[in-house]
Amino acid sequence: MENHRGRHHVVIVGGGFAGLQAARKLKRAPVKVTVLDRYNHHLFQPLLYQVATAVLSPGDISAPIRRILRSRNTTVLLAEVQSVDLARKVVVSDGGEIPYDTLVLAMGATHSYFGHPEWAGFAPGLKTIDDARDIRERVLLAFEAAERETDPERQRDWLTFVIIGAGPTGVELAGALAYMTRHVLPRDFRRADTSRARILLLEGLPRVLNTYPEELSEKARGDLETLGVEVCTGTLVTGVDDSGVTVGDTRIQARTVLWSAGVAASPVARTLGVPLDKAGRVKVTPRLNVPGHEDVFVIGDLASVVQDGKPVPGIAPAAMQMGRYVAKSIRQRLAGRLVAPFRYHDKGSFAVIGRGSAIGVLYDKVRLSGKPAWLMWLGIHITFLIGFRNKVAVMFDWAYTYLTKRQDVRLITGLHANRLPPLQPETLPGGSEARAGEPGTGLERHEPSLVH
Repeated sequence: MENHRGRHHVVIVGGGFAGLQAARKLKRAPVKVTVLDRYNHHLFQPLLYQVATAVLSPGDISAPIRRILRSRNTTVLLAEVQSVDLARKVVVSDGGEIPYDTLVLAMGATHSYFGHPEWAGFAPGLKTIDDARDIRERVLLAFEAAERETDPERQRDWLTFVIIGAGPTGVELAGALAYMTRHVLPRDFRRADTSRARILLLEGLPRVLNTYPEELSEKARGDLETLGVEVCTGTLVTGVDDSGVTVGDTRIQARTVLWSAGVAASPVARTLGVPLDKAGRVKVTPRLNVPGHEDVFVIGDLASVVQDGKPVPGIAPAAMQMGRYVAKSIRQRLAGRLVAPFRYHDKGSFAVIGRGSAIGVLYDKVRLSGKPAWLMWLGIHITFLIGFRNKVAVMFDWAYTYLTKRQDVRLITGLHANRLPPLQPETLPGGSEARAGEPGTGLERHEPSLVH
């Protein structure tokens, strides 16, 4: 790479939690840093589900990488990495080859459909802003379609939402959708009774939030069911299409299916030619190196790290600790010193279920649930958000939503009217049901319009 100027060149691939921490901690190191990412922004993924459910705008949880990394020794390039040539010490991107002295791979993970890539078109996952916008539009279009639908059975299909996978993302999506359908939308639709929407959460394992202690998992399940979510554990999906899902011999009709059941590491890992785990993550050394290559580090969701016989979780705090460790390791190596092996310090993790409800564990000892856990979850997420503007915007949006029970980021940005059911006379102004619910018309609504 040109303008090397004799300085050690560190290439960091990925501007997520891990890559960003590594780059920031190298800003005063005697190195030249190049950060590559296929997006120009850092995304706060833990709140992505709130973009998908119309609570937050994409700009509230993202920030330009160039604005974050303004150090004079750092260059940011918009590029998609395709492979790594360890022998030649180059990164191959869509724009050409980039040589490195030290390489840090922090590309994260993508969706895994367990050998059924054809399901992706029917059940989108949630990893990027584009994913969140896609899910938001699918959900909102389902309500618009139900409003136009005159057949009760087809309307019921539009108002049935299936979420596959009951990890943190699935639980958070289910809780947010339940709140939206029962508290936010009912006043906005005339014919579709959104409060009767079915939200099914399907999980193949015996319980939801399986990585949490059993009593907290059961607490989360109870809170979800209180919100109106139908939780089905020990349930393996065998088919997904545009009209629903198949579970064994059972068919569930649903026009909106969302995926949160599995993740797979970036396919770039396969180009390294080193041992990978079942999810495609690199089995790194105790110092987070690629085996046999001390000049290549793998961190974040791309790294398979085992500590005390258990895998280090793929969460933001772990990724950030890895990023800081690698930056320290690079500085020490340049000074001729060797750092101790990486050690993850688990300060805890939290999962939100719904308004005023969450579960969490602090320092592997203190177990919280209900409103205390929810308040802790709020504080932690505000703390980790990058940018003062983002922190203020998110706090304001949360307060506004909490006090008013309104979610105003309900935008359908594409032209999708042609995907909706045809208009019928009874759905038009002046039709037999057009003014149902208005006082003084003789057509006051006494029963929900959705027939089961």
